[in-house]
Parts: sequence; C-alpha cells; structure tokens
Amino acid sequence: MTTSGKKTLDRALSRAGVCSRQQAQQAIAQGRVQVNGRTVRDPETWVDLVRDKVLIDGAPMRARAKEVWALHKPVGYVTTAADERGRTTVYALLPEGHTWLGPVGRLDQDSSGLLLFTNDSDLAHAITAPASKLAKVYEVRCKGRLRDEAVAALRAGVRLTDGMTLPATVEVLDHDGRSTLLRMVITEGRNRQIRRMVHAVGSRVHTLHRVRIGPLELGEQPEGGCRQLSAAEVLALRAAARTTDFRPT
Repeated sequence: MTTSGKKTLDRALSRAGVCSRQQAQQAIAQGRVQVNGRTVRDPETWVDLVRDKVLIDGAPMRARAKEVWALHKPVGYVTTAADERGRTTVYALLPEGHTWLGPVGRLDQDSSGLLLFTNDSDLAHAITAPASKLAKVYEVRCKGRLRDEAVAALRAGVRLTDGMTLPATVEVLDHDGRSTLLRMVITEGRNRQIRRMVHAVGSRVHTLHRVRIGPLELGEQPEGGCRQLSAAEVLALRAAARTTDFRPT
C-alpha cells in the first residue's frame, strides 16, 4: 500500500479503495477483517498502515485503482448495498464484481437519474460536502399549477425542519392544470430536500429526475445503464468540487 500513517480501520479500508466506509464497517462487524492475525470487530480500532498487517476475507488489504462510475438509476431501486425489507438495490445494476464501489449521495426509491459510485473517499466527500456547493440539477414534476409566489419562494429559500434552504435556481419548463414541470438547481444535499421544499410551498412531487452533478450530465445514458467515467470527466468533477474549505477525512 502506498497510503501511510495511522487511521481507524474503517477509514483505512475506505481510503485504500477496498470498499466504502459503510461497507467497511459492515465487513468489520461481520468478523471479515483481521489485524495482525486477530479478528477485529470495532471499526474505530487504530491501525498503522506501515507496520500492521490487515486482511479482509483472508486476503491482504491492497489499494485499488480509483474508479468513478455513473448510473442512470430507474425508479424502484433503493440506494443501499442491502435492504432489510428485500427491496431491489442499485447494486443489481452495477457490473458484476463491483460491490466495493460506494454511492456518492443518494436518490430515494421513487427518484431517478444520475447517481455516482466510487471507491475514492476523498472525491466522494468533496462532492457531497456542504462546503463544495456543487450544483445538482433536477427535473421535477409537481402536483397542480405552481403559483408565482411558490416559485419565488423556492428560489429565495424555504424553511424546513432543519433550517432555511439556500437560494435555488428554479425554471418553469411546462405546466397545465394538473402539474408543473420545473428545472431546479440546488447546491445542498439534505435528505429528500427537493421533495420537502416543494411540500413546503404547498405542492407535492410526482416525479424527480436528476440530470446533472457539477459538470457531469446524464445525457443520453439509457435507464439502468452504468458506465465508468473517463479520466477527463473525473478531473472535471474534482475541479468543480474543490474549495478552500474542503479537507479530506
């Protein structure tokens, strides 16, 4: 391994690109990780990446090449590696043998669109960190015809249970008597944020589709399709997510 220094065991596995931090915690809890010949079940155990011998599933921990993949998530899939309720997860759509990739943020079961996966924990954190203010673009169909005041409120910021949202870019693409189609650009990543914002102005989301993260467009990628990003695309994501406030974990 080229990584040096001391880290907690879950961070060590994540930073090496072996799996996401959540997957590392699960593997450790399941007794699949050994340090110097002893099974360790505490993810907060400190390890020295130079001196300690770490095994996962009986094989030495080795740094993987960093990869980033883009999935066109369909409605009906949950963003998790395993679901206690037996629902189909997004991992069913990844190439075989790529369960070591972790999702970058989430799309809920009823949402579709661009979802990233990577084993680069620094990049994942940079994309999702509030300090990056990386733009995420959604096409949102809402119930009924939104009034001008409701659209203005979305643009200015609305109060949610966890505080005011930042101003958003909101464009009305289409409307009829039954629904309104919006293009919304937000720079936060709160849980179910778009749905909560629309509810706060008196409407409800019918469909939610993410079309862009930073400079990366979903484009014509087919529903359910997954592809590895090019080196140029990864560099563009890194550049867009870089801020003076960001510090890797």
